[in-house]
Amino acid sequence: MNMQGFNPMDWMAFNAENARHFAQPANGELKQHEMLREAIEKHYTRSHHEYREAGDRMGAKVDGLTEALRAMSQPNELMQAFGEYWRDAAERSVLVTDILRQRGDIFLEHEAAGAPPVLIYDYEIVVDARTLRRPCNYMLLHILPKGGETLAFKRPYVIIDPRAGHGPGIGGFKKDSQVGVALADGHPVYFVAFRPQPEPGQTIADVTYAEAEFLREIRRRHPDAPKPIVIGNCQGGWATAILAATNPDLAGPIVLNGAPMSYWSGRLGQDPMRYTGGIVGGVLPAILMSDLGGGVFDGADLVQNFEMLNPGRTWFRKYYDLYTQADEDPARFLEFEKWWGGLFLMNGDEIRWIVENLFVGNKLGKNEARLETGRGIDLKAIRAPVIVFASYGDNITPPQQALNWIIDTYADEREIEVLGQRIIYMIHEEVGHLGIFVSSSVAKKEHSQMASTLKTIEALPPGLYEMVITDVHGDGIERSYAVDFNKRKMADLALIDDLRGEEMAFAAVSRLSSQLAETYETTARPFVQAMVNPAMGAAKRQMHPMRMQRSMMASTNPMMAQVPAMADQVRANRNPVAENNPFRIMESIAADMMELSWDMFRDMRATYHETLFLTLYANPLALWYGRPHAKSRTLKHPDELKTLDVVQSALERISLGGTAEAVIRILVLLASTRGDVRRDRLERSSEVLTEREPFASLGATTRSRLIHDQTLIVQFAHDEALATLPHLLATTAERDHAMEIVDYIVGAVEDMEPHTIERMNEIRALLDLSPVAVN
Repeated sequence: MNMQGFNPMDWMAFNAENARHFAQPANGELKQHEMLREAIEKHYTRSHHEYREAGDRMGAKVDGLTEALRAMSQPNELMQAFGEYWRDAAERSVLVTDILRQRGDIFLEHEAAGAPPVLIYDYEIVVDARTLRRPCNYMLLHILPKGGETLAFKRPYVIIDPRAGHGPGIGGFKKDSQVGVALADGHPVYFVAFRPQPEPGQTIADVTYAEAEFLREIRRRHPDAPKPIVIGNCQGGWATAILAATNPDLAGPIVLNGAPMSYWSGRLGQDPMRYTGGIVGGVLPAILMSDLGGGVFDGADLVQNFEMLNPGRTWFRKYYDLYTQADEDPARFLEFEKWWGGLFLMNGDEIRWIVENLFVGNKLGKNEARLETGRGIDLKAIRAPVIVFASYGDNITPPQQALNWIIDTYADEREIEVLGQRIIYMIHEEVGHLGIFVSSSVAKKEHSQMASTLKTIEALPPGLYEMVITDVHGDGIERSYAVDFNKRKMADLALIDDLRGEEMAFAAVSRLSSQLAETYETTARPFVQAMVNPAMGAAKRQMHPMRMQRSMMASTNPMMAQVPAMADQVRANRNPVAENNPFRIMESIAADMMELSWDMFRDMRATYHETLFLTLYANPLALWYGRPHAKSRTLKHPDELKTLDVVQSALERISLGGTAEAVIRILVLLASTRGDVRRDRLERSSEVLTEREPFASLGATTRSRLIHDQTLIVQFAHDEALATLPHLLATTAERDHAMEIVDYIVGAVEDMEPHTIERMNEIRALLDLSPVAVN
């Protein structure tokens, strides 16, 4: 089957050709017609490739069908095959109906129980935020390990799950999960969960206050452990960043998994979900839906939006796979559907804050977001090391949305160093959005390696790094990995994105959104709110399609009364059809064609939305209209960094110190000759800094300041940093001791780069020590 000539978007290319008359924007970015052309070409190229692959797969099945038909020499054989297929199809239909009945029962039981977290682990509630001074529906859970003990002196883990329509628990959904990785290493694990109903008047500020109280309680429970690691998944990621920015003294390292921090970002022709706000009118739909819900926003609307991203998968293939695998244990399907169908609510003010500050306004990275009146959010205030995990296969939070806040927040990579910050990012090649949190392979590789890294991350010199994980097969029995931290610049991050020219158009959306919301509030809103009471809002939620498709299939429906008995009878007398049955093959081909039809609809819709958005908001008039909302945060010029007090204070101490200062400075000098830092070196460095003198007795805060100061000295006074080393190590014994520590951390000479050996010998010559031996 050849689909090479199929091109469902040729007519859009004509519109792009006719857009050439648009003028060049003042900022010198791409012209509108160039953006339209690029978007259409990318959509078509990617879709065309997918369609050809689908055509090849269907062609192989057609060949199999031909062979199956040729093998039948008599007409009665074909009739017999049809009878066998018809019986099998009917039996599978009964089994699938019973599975959907079970899903409906689980949905109703879960709601009746208050929709508790879908964690597979036992837990105890440590703090119920409904009892706090600023109550909200959040709660802190302590995960109880199965058959093992956690070590109280180890750094606690805190996992914040997303509140984006679903309930909590995805971070501990399986044994191979974020929770499982931390428990397996003996860490105390805490989980931030939430109840389905928000508290009256609850705001995002109240949630942040509760999360800060959770961290304080954890520190009270583990006084001898380092500050807790905080992991934020998806929407929980930006919540974690806000928590760390507004309470910089509470958190240890933070991990942002698939977190949309810069929602305007993405690639032309690839990430159409970000255009939704402009298409529907900004924040207005969220306000209106909240008013129609009696002041409550239904998370089912968000879940439905996620399903619409890939309807071929969520509306057809998922159920067809269930139909083809009806004989298998449905536990996996039912477990996931229990979480996917757990639909949670938000107050209208909460969803409005999220849409205005993140999805439409993109204010977080621009330093314009306000948690509440008089309380700004500055991401530069984060002092904890940050790990960002993204994936090229994520169509909900593409890497650009997860990473561009770094470019928008810091002048360049040197400012990250000046502020003593450590930012590490890692990009998976293909895993999807949910796979970041639920994939066992990701948990075993990426999350386990991150967990290992987090033990020693504070020994890493300040800066911007990419974490690269390489498979090392070893003895072939247990897979092991090598981890490197490659030093990166802002220019490297910029290469992940395109020119970001289309982001200017989002400013017009932001301004239009504000004006539409104000118009609605001063005209129609009082009448809408007066017409809708809480009971009407609750009835509207119960009739939502996401709930109805589950509750209507439950055992409470009289029409489902006979289904369990029928399913038991089918299982007792099951007679599955052979895989080479021609009608079974035809069914599979028809299913592929149905999914492909949905995919064609998805791709044409995405292309239409993107071209419509660019037509409406990327023209000169719209760019002028959006200019007041297009301003980025004010950043210091890189040349000004040396004048900062923190830099000058460090440079004033360039000749002061002893063995501790000298060892750290030498390690920073050696690191500047390499493009990466290996984890084994980082682990040895962490061991020395925490367990050996003169470092062990300094304390974590002093050690961190020491690394920060020496990094600044090397960065801004490199030659003087070298020249003054002899002042720090006055005696031969001190120099021998210092270099002994350095040699242990750096490792074997054979593993060093030539430039590193050259720098090592330069330092040893300054200290009147013999050079290293090179074989």
